Amino acid sequence: MKINFTKKQYEDLIKLVYLGNWFVNSHRTNDVVEYEELEQYIFSYFEDFGMEQYIEYDKTIDEYFPTREFEADTEIEDLKKNMIITPSGMN
Repeated sequence: MKINFTKKQYEDLIKLVYLGNWFVNSHRTNDVVEYEELEQYIFSYFEDFGMEQYIEYDKTIDEYFPTREFEADTEIEDLKKNMIITPSGMN
């Protein structure tokens, strides 16, 4: 199966995957590996979509990471703040 994305759709996808992985794994001591692997797989297409400003690859550890621009230029940090649930269940 093959799925095609526009550049905008891919940008939205990397945000969604990043947020999902962050939400699931940010408070764990043992990450859910399947989500980490899926995030890495999605991020690996960053050059195909011209997203070098948002994703970078570290050859020494063979992993992809969001750039500072990704966090600064997108609404990611605001979305993360809105996802935090307080003990009373209120944001």
